[in-house]
Order: sequence, then structure tokens, then C-alpha cells
Amino acid sequence: MNAVSEGVFNPFQGKWTLVVLSILHAANSFYVPGVAPINFHQNDVVEIKAVKLTSSRTQLPYEYYSLPFCRPEKIVYKGENLGEVLRGDRIVNTPFALTMNTDKPCEVLCDKPNKPVKLSVEKSKLIAERIKEEYYVHLIADNLPVATRLEFFPNREGEDEQKKDSLRDVQFEHGYRLGFSDSNKFYLHNHLSFILYYHKEKVEQDEEHNFRVVRFEVVPQSVRLQDLKADEKGLCTLPDASGSVPQEIDPTKENDVLFTYSVHWEESSIKWASRWDTYLTMSDVQIHWFSIVNSVVVVFFLSGILSMIIIRTLRKDIANYNREDDIEDTMEESGWKNVHGDVFRPPQYPMILSSLLGSGIQLFCMILIVIFVAMLGMLSPSSRGALMTTSCFLFMFMGVFGGYFAGRLYRTLKGHRWKKGAFCTATLYPAVVFGICFVLNCFIWGEHSSGAVPFATMVALLCMWFGISMPLVYLGYYFGFRKQPYDNPVRTNQIPRQIPEQRWYMNKFVGILMAGILPFGAMFIELFFIFSAIWENQFYYLFGFLFLVFIILVVSCSQISIVMVYFQLCAEDYRWWWRTFQVSGGSAFYVLIYAVFYFVNKLDIVEFIPSLLYFGYTALMVLSFWLLTGTIGFYAAYMFIRKIYAAVKID
Repeated sequence: MNAVSEGVFNPFQGKWTLVVLSILHAANSFYVPGVAPINFHQNDVVEIKAVKLTSSRTQLPYEYYSLPFCRPEKIVYKGENLGEVLRGDRIVNTPFALTMNTDKPCEVLCDKPNKPVKLSVEKSKLIAERIKEEYYVHLIADNLPVATRLEFFPNREGEDEQKKDSLRDVQFEHGYRLGFSDSNKFYLHNHLSFILYYHKEKVEQDEEHNFRVVRFEVVPQSVRLQDLKADEKGLCTLPDASGSVPQEIDPTKENDVLFTYSVHWEESSIKWASRWDTYLTMSDVQIHWFSIVNSVVVVFFLSGILSMIIIRTLRKDIANYNREDDIEDTMEESGWKNVHGDVFRPPQYPMILSSLLGSGIQLFCMILIVIFVAMLGMLSPSSRGALMTTSCFLFMFMGVFGGYFAGRLYRTLKGHRWKKGAFCTATLYPAVVFGICFVLNCFIWGEHSSGAVPFATMVALLCMWFGISMPLVYLGYYFGFRKQPYDNPVRTNQIPRQIPEQRWYMNKFVGILMAGILPFGAMFIELFFIFSAIWENQFYYLFGFLFLVFIILVVSCSQISIVMVYFQLCAEDYRWWWRTFQVSGGSAFYVLIYAVFYFVNKLDIVEFIPSLLYFGYTALMVLSFWLLTGTIGFYAAYMFIRKIYAAVKID
């Protein structure tokens, strides 16, 4: 269930595409931004741009020219969207000169043909440090990222070599390694062999052929200066692979390096619409189906608990309560009716509770729309930064819904200061997010990383917060507060009822552990792929699976919340408002535990600042996930409680 990127189609999405295209048949200029094909003719210039340098060991991206690579006469940066800036992309032109369907055996990159680049001790030390930190270089040609081909041979005994060769597994690594280290020596990949694949489009007779770039591969090589024979025209000769000695970078002295490249074009049967398949092909799609089946089993298990225990017990309880005779026996039999005079008693800090729930509604609406739109293929990887840009803007605009629900709940809880409540809703969660991000950004600034959000972008985000989100929250809060409060079916007594002593398993923290494990179990496999996309620079594109998992998460959170609040009311504890919100978000605790496990077992981060970044951003994810699941559980429990108390006759 892939998203429709520049060609990851499935039959369902194909139907939608046909519908859209038929509607827009008259609009010839229509295309999805970032997904329009570019036609090249023979010898047309194909521009190669650099995006950034990344490493999963440091989590700090750097711009391409932070290292002493060859530069063009004029450096031109592409205007980035908000998502690209937040991701640390700094797309810039490079001196690589490529023309369509024209091979180049070997050419010197820098402007001085046969004179090597002299790296100072400082620059040599920087390159050696980046190689040690396992940095990758990311380039793009026609908006297609460069990939390194990796071939794996299955380890099967007793099979002949020819059969093994046919069974080899080909995978692609995003970008290419800056260099490699061996025996505490550092070697730079100073020669790049580009392999570009094109698809020849069908044209009418006597028309010039159209070419479209469909794959962009690179084979990085390290070749020492003495073996690269360059002439005055800038042409060079590569040595045989067997006799090649790599280009060492000694961080203690100056180094002479010759940057070279070669270009080879190949015709491909891959159509332009399918060109992203290479990057997005995953060998473990079956595990996603396993995840879905696992999640569905969890939901059915919870549904079984609900139907067998709660619904049957509830019907029995309600039937007993509604009988005129034998009232005294039934009052002893079950306890949830006993708290009918206190169950809707407003909790402590109603303003903060309604504000957090309002932010939860904002997050819920934003995530639902983003995943749904991405599932339809409108936020494909070819539209760089679109996912993050859309998320930011949607969160701002969903403030009107967050404000409405928060305002109505605040009035239901007998609140009166709606202006203060609206301000609290508009600032509480965003201020925590902005504060943590600002502190982390200061550390990234200190490392001179391109991942640092520029001051102008930060001001723009603040303007969006105070200029778009806050007014919309106030607007929604105003209408929510003016609307009739939620209709609670029973009156609240003036004197609070005494709460009996609770059993150990009714403890709040035990409830969090019990309530969180099932929703987390329904989504933890998908969580692994999301973490890989965030922390290991992978593409995440299985939004169809993610949409299903999200629906299952909503259902499981609602069900477990109803189960937990029912047991709490049976124990005659009517303080359910805050407790349901906290317990329903229990799966966030397991997300935190999983994040620590992922850090220890999957990532090779050892330095302080990368570790701080990881746990800082993880804290934001856990907080957001707690708000999301807590809100889902709270509203499910509230609807359930209103339903059951409306079904019994109260004297």
C-alpha cells in the first residue's frame, strides 16, 4: 500500500488518478508540484545539485560546501520551503557538467585542469573527522536522489556460482559515503562514477526524441593523486581496479587531492512514472501485513473484552438498577451507580485539562489529514519538505477545532474565564514545543550545522503561531464557549462522596502500564520504520499501512479507555477526568521505552550533542503522542459515561 510518489501506484490509487485526470482534462497545464516530468533532448544540460551531508551517528546535517569540495564560478542556492529548511536541506549547484546521453570517461572537476586541490591541515582534519563520523553526501539530478548500489549474495551452501549470481539481492543506499577508514587511516572518495538511466519517450516521426531521467546511481572511488593521470585539457585516466591505491587524507598535514568524475548513460525500460520504485522498494513489506494482522487481533481482543464483560455486565446492572423492587440488594452488588451524584463533578484545574485536550484535538485533526493526503500520494518524497510544511500549516489551521472543543468542555466544567482559557489553549503545548526546539537549536547552531533553523525562519514560525494559530484558537474557543455545554444526564450533589480505599491494581501508574501495552502492541512494528526514516535518513512512504495503523490505534485507545474507566467507577472512584486522560496516554510511556531501546541497540551515537538531540526530539514525540492518545481515550470514556448514566433511572 504505497503512496503515489512519482510513480508508486496501486490499482485503487490508479482509479483515483483516472478520475482526477478526467475532471481536469481541459486543464493541460495541471500537475502535482514537484512531480511534473522534465523532457530532455540529446546533449541538453542535466544539472546535478547537492542537498546536504548526513550521518546517523551525529544526527547533524551539514551543507555541501562546508567541506572543501570543488565549487562552481557562482554558487546559487535554491529557495527552500519550510519543510526543507527544518530538515536541514540546503540545495546548491555543483560544477559537475553533464549533458543528456553523452558519456565522459574521466574528467577533472575543479577549474584548474591538472593542478590538485591543496587541503590545509585544518580542512584535512575536518574531512577526516567527517569520514570518521560516517557522513554521506546527497546529490540530486532532475530531482532524483543519488543512490549507491549494494549487492548481497545469499549464503546458501551447495549451490553453484552461476545460480548464486542470479539470486543476488540488490539494494540501494541513499547518497554515497564521503570516504572510509581502515587501520585508523582515512581515505576520501575523490572520484565519482555517475551512472544515469534514461527512458526514451515515443514520439512522432521526424520529431526529436525526448529523454527522461529515471535512475541516478554513483560508484564512489578513492584514487590517489599519483594514479590519476590528468592532462591540460582536464581529461584524466583511471588506473585498473587491481592496481589502484586509495587517496589518503592525513589530518596532521596538508594534502593534495584531485577531484574527478566520469559519466555513463544507459537506456532503461523503467518509465518515468515508476522511477521512484528503486528508492522505495522494500524487501520486508510482509512485516507490515504482519503488523496490520497483529493490530487487528489486538482490536478484536479488546472488542471481545468490551462485548463479553462490559456490555453484558452493564445490561445486567442497568436492568437491576431500573427494577423498582430489591433496590438495597442491587446497590451493594455494583458500585458505578453509587457515584452518580459525583461522576460529573468538575475536576481540579479544568482550564489546563481543557487546554491540553484542545491541543490533542489539534494534533488529531492534523495527523489524520496529513496521513490521509499522503496516502493519496500528494506528499510524495519527490516533493521535498512537503510533508513537514503541510504538517506545520495544518496544525496552525486546526487551532479553530482545538479551540472549539476546549471552549465547550471548559464551559461544561463550570469555567468562566474563557479569554484566559483560550490563551492557555493557544500557548501551553506550542510553548513547550517551541521552548525545547529553541534550546536544541542553540546547540545545533553551536555545531554550525545546516540543521539549525535560521533566525528568519524562527521569526516566521512565531508569526504563524501568533498570527494564524492563536486567532483561530480564540475564534474556536469563543464559539465553543458560547455553545450549550455538554448535556450531562445526572445532577451533581453539593457534598462530595467519600471515596473508599482502592486496591493496589487501581493505582494510577498500574493503570498506565496496563492501558498502554495493547495500543502500543498494535503499532510498534510501524514505529520501527518511522524511527528508521527519522534517525537513519530513510524514506518513509507506506502511508496506506500507516493510515490503517492509525485507525486501529484510535479504536484500541477508545476501547481500553472505556474498560479502564468502567473498572474505576465500579470501585466507586469518580475522579476520572484527569485519570482517564493520563491512563489513555499510557502507550506514550512504551514509546519512550522503545525509543531508549532503539537508541541503545540500533544507533551508534556516542557524543553528547547528538544524544541530546535524539532525546530532546523523542521527548517532543512522546509528549505529542500522549496528548493524542489521551484525548482519544478521554472523549471515548466521556461518551461512554454519559451513555450509561443516561440509561439508568436516578431517584
